[in-house]
Amino acid sequence: MTYCVGMVLEAGLVFASDSRTNAGVDHVSTFCKMTVVETSGEGVIVMLNSGNLATTQQVVSRIKQHAVDAEKPLTAHASMFAVAELVGRELRKTIHTTMNEAPEQSDVDFNATFLVGGQVKGEAPRLFMVYPQGIFIESTADTPFFQIGESKYGKPILDRVIQPGISMSQAIKCALVSFDSTIKSNLSVGLPIDIAMIKTNDLQVTKRHRIDSEDAYFRDLRSSWSQGLRQVFGQLPDPQWLK
Repeated sequence: MTYCVGMVLEAGLVFASDSRTNAGVDHVSTFCKMTVVETSGEGVIVMLNSGNLATTQQVVSRIKQHAVDAEKPLTAHASMFAVAELVGRELRKTIHTTMNEAPEQSDVDFNATFLVGGQVKGEAPRLFMVYPQGIFIESTADTPFFQIGESKYGKPILDRVIQPGISMSQAIKCALVSFDSTIKSNLSVGLPIDIAMIKTNDLQVTKRHRIDSEDAYFRDLRSSWSQGLRQVFGQLPDPQWLK
């Protein structure tokens, strides 16, 4: 299982993804689900993926090969909309081809979903969610974040905290609390967590970091959040009708 989150803020973009994949309880592996493409001064694009690992790896490979064949880097596209269109087209094609070539595996779920975000020269930062059918939606000020994968456990804190005007440091902290809630409730999501931060108009990744089990900040954050929740819960009044 996977959990990924992307945010588009006034200050820039924040991305976070876990790296656990599993096929049953005894086949657990680590794969990075974050792909970064950047050209200094021209643009930066981040792709996060969830779903069938073979599908997502093939889509990323197809996109990279497309850039080679066209002699045109991904960041040279006129807009992030065009990039999302390309990802959607390759995703739909990959799923369709795989299903047609392997009808005997009709019980296998080849679907995948992508978060595609970044900034190309001349545009503001943008974020898209691309569905298995190749269609996509764009984040807005009313919906400044997208999640894919095992999203339900980590959504409440994002709903309460994430707004376009929030600082990037606060957004990353919120994302990590969201991951803590998800990891606590679902063993199929786990460390390491890959983080990427892109400040508006930097046109490159401003900061990239991987959080593993030895990361002291994440350990302290998890402990403080857990203790804080219990403390606040203990301060809530009991129902009057129980008295």
